Amino acid sequence: MIVVTGATGNVGREVVAALAERGLPTRVVVRSRDAGPFPSGVEVVQGDLDLPESLTPALRGAEAAFLLGGWSDMPGLLARVADAEVGHVALLTSRCVVGGRPDNAITRMWLDSEAAVRESGVPWTFLHPSGYHSNALRWLAQLGAGDVVRQPWPAVPVATIDPADIAAAAAAVLSDPAAHAGRAHELSGPEPLTPGDQIEILARVLGRGLRYEPVSDEAAKAEMAGTTPSPSSTRSFASTPTASSTTPVSWARCMSSRGARRAPSSAGPETTQAPSPQIRSPLRMCIGAWCPRLSGCTVIRRRGTNSWTSSRPPTGGSSWPP
Repeated sequence: MIVVTGATGNVGREVVAALAERGLPTRVVVRSRDAGPFPSGVEVVQGDLDLPESLTPALRGAEAAFLLGGWSDMPGLLARVADAEVGHVALLTSRCVVGGRPDNAITRMWLDSEAAVRESGVPWTFLHPSGYHSNALRWLAQLGAGDVVRQPWPAVPVATIDPADIAAAAAAVLSDPAAHAGRAHELSGPEPLTPGDQIEILARVLGRGLRYEPVSDEAAKAEMAGTTPSPSSTRSFASTPTASSTTPVSWARCMSSRGARRAPSSAGPETTQAPSPQIRSPLRMCIGAWCPRLSGCTVIRRRGTNSWTSSRPPTGGSSWPP
């Protein structure tokens, strides 16, 4: 039995689908039993990752688990995983842990999550994706209001990846944990794209005269301060399932069929190309079907092999990256 947490999210939902395609017995952990739908045969168990004690029923008899990082009590969560004698954990964090600044709050959250997994004694594999195609959802309101898309960091390219490709890598790990134990896989598409590049692709696909407008760091900070929920309100929202939190995104992957191969860098672990045909999945791009105010939706389906590189496991100690 494989347990999947975050099963209603952009990545978790794809993990469930990928495991179902492989015919692997799957159990999903959800806050509400009304979440779904899920493929036939998938077991649904109620639990909350912020309440480790609630996961005991879900973990019972599990051979492996797909786990999200960043929860309030990661050591407590991993203690439950260890107590249940789960054989392997595939932990989803971020590529920012490789050469990232430990004093950055987001990087620190992921580093702490990985440390909790290591210290639990449960065999592990870490998944380090770049930005997600599905992050383009943040532009829906702007695209519905007009043809101008405002976004900060105009000169920063990001190798966005389809959540389905992250899920394909996770499914490969969970179906053969021993082959990936103690390794951290970096996941990305084949080409980095700036916000302007991404908007140009959307304009071409939608047949609209979209224009990218850079936002200064100061303006972006002010906007984020006004829209980012406080920790208490976020916890309250997370505890109350809504239609939007459990409904699948129907407009496919969002950005482009392109993203970036990460080369070995002195700032992080040495990387090697992992030969694995499992990480070939369609990269799709479509925006419009999800929102009735947008028109001209076109779906592009391409077969592409994303870069999946594997960092060599640390040779001693618990610090990471080395």
